[in-house]
Amino acid sequence: MSDRLTPDKLEARLREIGAGRYHIHHPFHRMLHSGQCSKGQVQAWALNRYYYQAMIPLKDASLIGRCEDQALRREWRKRLDDHDGDDDRPGGIERWLRLTDGLGLDRADVTSTRLLLPATRFAVQAYVHYVRERSLLEAVASCLTEMFSPQIITERMSGMLANYDYVTPEILSYFDKRPPQAERDASFALGWVKQHARTPEQQQAVMDTLMFKCDVLWCMMDALHYAYVTPGLVSPGAFVPRGADG
Repeated sequence: MSDRLTPDKLEARLREIGAGRYHIHHPFHRMLHSGQCSKGQVQAWALNRYYYQAMIPLKDASLIGRCEDQALRREWRKRLDDHDGDDDRPGGIERWLRLTDGLGLDRADVTSTRLLLPATRFAVQAYVHYVRERSLLEAVASCLTEMFSPQIITERMSGMLANYDYVTPEILSYFDKRPPQAERDASFALGWVKQHARTPEQQQAVMDTLMFKCDVLWCMMDALHYAYVTPGLVSPGAFVPRGADG
């Protein structure tokens, strides 16, 4: 990139990236939302996605730990509260475990992460290390996929409730609070990035970061599809659904 973009043009570029690369387009997600997944495939998705959910607070804490901007730290602490919760209010991690409980998975198996697909572990760890090691601007920009998450959550809830008789609103309670949280977080991060990406090089770094984050999420879907759809090669030691419908 040779010319500096206006903040609004930068936002437009970011939205173009999301429109083309966000994992809402992945074949596995299309299967999941349209009722084409077996229960074993739904379980595999929930179990592997748990690792992503559980690592988000570690990622956010690492950003806070090297941030000298008090206003940014204060805003980012909301994310820790959202995911970790407290003694009186369950956070996103606990609500995700209610999903895996409701799908019939053993909680100890889920929280141990011993049944993860290797690609899931590698992709999530790559995301955590990216936030820890790259510039603060890139670390903030890595969450910009939240701009697109309300749509995927809406499709997921309506599709899963309509197509899987074992899925209930209680099981999907994780998603009740996520759209407004994601919209709040994305709005703040987008505004911060538009303000602080002042040079063409910084703006390119922001766009590259969003592409990286989309790649992380896409890679996780690729792993699920390869292991549990076609060719159906489950990694040694990873979760194997019970029964013929897995």
